[in-house]
Amino acid sequence: MTTHSLSPAVSILGERAQELYQRIRPQVETPDNIGKLIVMDVESGDYEIDNTGIETSRRLQQRHPGSTLYALRIGFQAVEALGGILEHSD
Repeated sequence: MTTHSLSPAVSILGERAQELYQRIRPQVETPDNIGKLIVMDVESGDYEIDNTGIETSRRLQQRHPGSTLYALRIGFQAVEALGGILEHSD
């Protein structure tokens, strides 16, 4: 059996994104935003919210060329569910 682990860079990116999200969570977890995607530039802290991540990512890349983006589904534990159900976050 082969196990895969995340590279340290990916792990750090996820940690930074989660820290950023926790700071802005009260502002973004509104009834109108639950279920939408938030795409964040983890370096600048800038973010966009939309139903899909494509346009938000493009707008952020225009404002911050070459930036590292991270997406989360607002109010849920995962962005997508394959063959399952998305669970709400606490």
